[in-house]
Amino acid sequence: MRIRLASIPVQDQDKALKFYTEKLNFVEKRDIPIGDARWLTVVSPDEPDGVELVLEPNGEYPAMKALKAALVADGIPIMAFEVDDIHAEYARLRALGVEFTMEPTEAGPTTFAILDDTCGNLVQLYQITGDSV
Repeated sequence: MRIRLASIPVQDQDKALKFYTEKLNFVEKRDIPIGDARWLTVVSPDEPDGVELVLEPNGEYPAMKALKAALVADGIPIMAFEVDDIHAEYARLRALGVEFTMEPTEAGPTTFAILDDTCGNLVQLYQITGDSV
């Protein structure tokens, strides 16, 4: 068994694709029309054959809207991405106008920050900064 897809619910696939490629530097992998939406995925440029992130349209699903609103209200990220240098990535993204709800913060062997993806989600960036064992 392998993990090949992970999904993140987005309000607008075009807006999400722009944010995830232009700001977070992911690369578009698949864009396949399926009815009113698309099977739209992005990947890390460092791992083009790695896990694909599906930019999943959350449409009019009341449960998804409620879940996303509750997570944002509580400050809980729906997804996390590992970075090599959290402080450099934070500075780069801030310069691009990305809004953060939490600046880089140390927590044990990890430093993390939380950003708003402009598509209804909070996303965590993290760096393992110490021995996690």
